[in-house]
Amino acid sequence: MHIRAKHLVLPVAAAGLLGSTLVAPAASAAPEPAAATLAGSGVAAWNVATFWYANNQANLLAATPYDVEPQARHVSKGRFAVGAPGADGEPGVVEPIGGKPGGSSDNENVNLPKTTGKVFFLGTDGKPHWCSATSLQSKYRNLVATAGHCVYDTKSNAAALNYWVFVPGNYKGKLPWGLYVGSQAFTHDKFDVYKEFDYDYAFVTVYNGLQAPPEGGAVPGEWTQVSKDEYDEYSSYGTYSFVADQFTKADPSGEYFVWKFADAGRLGDNVGGQGLAYNQQPGKPVLVVGYPSGWADTDGDAVTGDTEKWCYGATSAAWSLDLQAARLFAVPCPFTGGGASGSAWLAGYSHLTRTGYLNGLTVAVSDTDDDERIDTSLSPYFDGELYDIYKQAADQVSGSITG
Repeated sequence: MHIRAKHLVLPVAAAGLLGSTLVAPAASAAPEPAAATLAGSGVAAWNVATFWYANNQANLLAATPYDVEPQARHVSKGRFAVGAPGADGEPGVVEPIGGKPGGSSDNENVNLPKTTGKVFFLGTDGKPHWCSATSLQSKYRNLVATAGHCVYDTKSNAAALNYWVFVPGNYKGKLPWGLYVGSQAFTHDKFDVYKEFDYDYAFVTVYNGLQAPPEGGAVPGEWTQVSKDEYDEYSSYGTYSFVADQFTKADPSGEYFVWKFADAGRLGDNVGGQGLAYNQQPGKPVLVVGYPSGWADTDGDAVTGDTEKWCYGATSAAWSLDLQAARLFAVPCPFTGGGASGSAWLAGYSHLTRTGYLNGLTVAVSDTDDDERIDTSLSPYFDGELYDIYKQAADQVSGSITG
């Protein structure tokens, strides 16, 4: 989903510092997150993996940026109070995997994070699509953050998008750290139920990774003998179970086998995980990292979404009547194309450790000066309610599907 907004007001921003320690938000009833099962069993996750790995990753390579237009297409002009838009407690942070970032946080020498990647899924059109996403700190090192509309189907109001996987470091179709099947998704019920873009964010737990095939080679793993009942379960699961034919076989002697993928380990162990910052004041610089597409960079080269891109700027408060969003952050950024959805906004980013604090996720873009060029990205404001939902997602275990 790609939201293109023509008008946006960027009020005066007030700078502030990240909280130096984890701070609980002000005492209030924690929101009930909307939780959805993406792949609720090892068999279901296995079938999802076969869908993307089948036919030399044909579905991965055929995926296009998620570009379903929403009903609202404009961001309205208007006044907004200076200061944090809707902070509900003291500012706080969760440290990234590896601890507090160290080293330079300027943008003179950009070393992009290993945590950024693409999420792939089936759209309402039944075709494969992708958004941007990032690995996040969590108890079991298995958490991904992205835009809510890259998980929940706002087009048809289905519970969640199907065949959902995360591929960190995706580069021109490569899977350097493997493929991670989504297990559970968590978001605010005001997005899941009412589609309010103030809450357009999602946290997704993923199973251990499945190793990518070597260049020109087969998917790592081995054939494992199973019973006839198990074989039938694996080979007939889901609407797209026909793709599993390459990963199941029946011997004429009456023996049955399924392909046991090689386990690549936990996401956070392989690529790390960014920290989280919430209840922050506007005015902080953030590094925005994602996979935008459909525009030309400063050199005039076409941006196709095959590789990571970045932009850098200070956040400011913004709002939109058309999107029913009164608490947004904005940052100067030329990202456009559906692939930019879910791009990570990293505050306090260190180019030495390649870590920082997630303080935004691109959910919409805007042309603020009416020159027919996108110049601004928009994110929901990260408040204490987001932190509460993050905490519930960050405590969920997923594990391996190969055991």
